[in-house]
Amino acid sequence: MENVPASYAYGVIAVLVLCSLVSRSGYMLFGDRLPLPDTVRQALRYAPAAALTAIIVPELLPWAQGQGPVLDVRLFAGLAGIAIFLWTRNTVYMILGGMVALWGLRALFL
Repeated sequence: MENVPASYAYGVIAVLVLCSLVSRSGYMLFGDRLPLPDTVRQALRYAPAAALTAIIVPELLPWAQGQGPVLDVRLFAGLAGIAIFLWTRNTVYMILGGMVALWGLRALFL
């Protein structure tokens, strides 16, 4: 790969910063001027849950090459974290309990 001029690299960084700023704060800045239809607002209510599911499920149930989901200690540590949260209703305890369960299960089985 050949050398890229510093001005080009700085320009790319500036454009990426601008794109990130507009995409993250654009709705807060222009939201009142561009109202969303009610159907879009209702659909956006489910976006955080859908994004969290899309991140968590593949991590807890990793897919093996050419197979379905594979059971892993991460799944059981995640279930332990969920149980701790349902019992205590404390997010910090859930994180700590899930990590302790993960480390303990890894020490036992891996």
